[in-house]
Amino acid sequence: MTNILNVNNLKKTYKNDAGSITVLDDISFEIAEGETFAIVGPSGSGKTTLLGLCAGLDQPDNGTIELCGKELHELNEDERARLRNNKVGFIFQDFQLLPTLTAMENVSVPLELQGAKNARKVAMELLDKVGLSKRYNHYPSQLSGGEQQRVALARAFSNGPSILFADEPTGNLDEETGEKVVQLLFDLNQEAGTTLVIVTHDLDLAQRNQRILRLKGGKIMANERVVKT
Repeated sequence: MTNILNVNNLKKTYKNDAGSITVLDDISFEIAEGETFAIVGPSGSGKTTLLGLCAGLDQPDNGTIELCGKELHELNEDERARLRNNKVGFIFQDFQLLPTLTAMENVSVPLELQGAKNARKVAMELLDKVGLSKRYNHYPSQLSGGEQQRVALARAFSNGPSILFADEPTGNLDEETGEKVVQLLFDLNQEAGTTLVIVTHDLDLAQRNQRILRLKGGKIMANERVVKT
């Protein structure tokens, strides 16, 4: 099976007034195409930093990342942005919807950046799938948290991504709403056959994936396959 993500000897350090803090230290792992993969660990373990590096949103101090067959360190900023737009979906804990755009416009933006002529049609179809057929023309401020995250889900899948990164996708939602969003996420992912990488504090959510990477203090504590019962 082909790997869609290869991470080798990754290190990331941030400097502050007191010196420097190593957030990630010698991180190596791989993810196969179509796999569902959870990254867990306590606050400050480097989960979100790792996700951003893997998506090409930031660059490591040492080590390499190969994403969708491309070595990220060999790409300039514009090339990384093009790779993300064509191959990557991203779901944020705080939704990251554009407040001046409607739900439909938020979902269609990635497609429009690709030059797709059917962007609105695809956006409507995806909003229908996440149960927001009556919310096409609503702005984020007019939507509940759960509805905003469903718009974010639709947007993340709009460009037909090869890999989707989700950073605490239920972190700002109540338990019932979060469960509905998670079910939608896995349903959409199964339908699209996308590789899914989730950062989460929720161990029940982590257990729904095929593999779990456990971080602590910026180091890998375990990289284990989930045994389904």
